[in-house]
Amino acid sequence: MDLAHLVRSIPDFPVPGILFRDITTLIRDGNAFQDAVDQMVEHYRDTPIDVVAGVEARGWIFGAPLAYELGAGFVPIRKPSKLPAKKISVSYALEYGTNTIEMHEDAIDKGMKVLLVDDLLATGGTSRASIDLIEKLGGKVVSLAFLIELVDLHGRDKLKGYDIFTMIKFQGA
Repeated sequence: MDLAHLVRSIPDFPVPGILFRDITTLIRDGNAFQDAVDQMVEHYRDTPIDVVAGVEARGWIFGAPLAYELGAGFVPIRKPSKLPAKKISVSYALEYGTNTIEMHEDAIDKGMKVLLVDDLLATGGTSRASIDLIEKLGGKVVSLAFLIELVDLHGRDKLKGYDIFTMIKFQGA
């Protein structure tokens, strides 16, 4: 199934000059959503994974069903002040500002094999920050999975040394 044509492009969102890739048009299509999750499951079926870490909020859309299908646990990576127990945090730069993410400090045990999932790889800032959280807790990031990669933003440069799986690649605006 050609999933790329189901992704809506919205210019100047959330700020002028950004071309936002909206996955809501893809995930509302049951067959497309199922196909996307199934492709991720097939890619990781034979990879030892203890937990899937999903980045709020769109990383949860793919991360939770992927964890379920792989028989792994699921760990949410959240925006500030959303987690109730002791947590660790890291701040990072986006292509249009800054952000902070957090994780419970008991979310990952030392040596756990972690698959990091998000909907989109852009500049790599969110993923790099998520890796930092996981590794600070002693987890081992075995791979990163994304529905979409914005190739021209060179996010892979911040993720050198990590296995990366992307399903849809967009170049240019």
